[in-house]
Amino acid sequence: MDSFEINKIIAAVLLTALIIIGIGKFADILFHVDKPKISAYKVEGLETASASNLDEKKEVVAAVVDIKALLAMGDLAHGEKVFKKCSACHQIAAGGKNMIGPNLWSVIGRTAGSVNDYKYSKAMIAYGKEWTFEEMNSYLIKPQAYIKGTKMAFAGLRKEKDRASVILYMNSKGENPKPLP
Repeated sequence: MDSFEINKIIAAVLLTALIIIGIGKFADILFHVDKPKISAYKVEGLETASASNLDEKKEVVAAVVDIKALLAMGDLAHGEKVFKKCSACHQIAAGGKNMIGPNLWSVIGRTAGSVNDYKYSKAMIAYGKEWTFEEMNSYLIKPQAYIKGTKMAFAGLRKEKDRASVILYMNSKGENPKPLP
């Protein structure tokens, strides 16, 4: 088959696609349907969601989490397994080097953005809170949503057991593990 035959086949496919798109556009013009201004079927009790309402609900959900119950779901062995997701960017060893992310040795109880030889984002430095069990739980749900502007590009841990296990594992990896609440 020579190039002329291939060009004819490609032209036929493109022409067919253009005809189908053209017929669709022509039919939309020919059979134009006006949408009703008010909905024909109203659902009672719905409220429109705004960004401020969603932010308030997120804050309430974050505040309601019972950290004792959450940590009771966790398990160190499971936390070590789930932490392998984190080990692509973080190390958790005494005297370990920083990788893409900072070394997480003794992270629970440490101030956010405080490792001297790591270049944090401006958002993380400005955050500056202590990493408590509650803070770490909220952060691990979705880091970029919790601290806007952080350079941590991790999707987060949605499952409560995974978060609890990772928090327990990170707490155990430190010079002075914090007592569980």
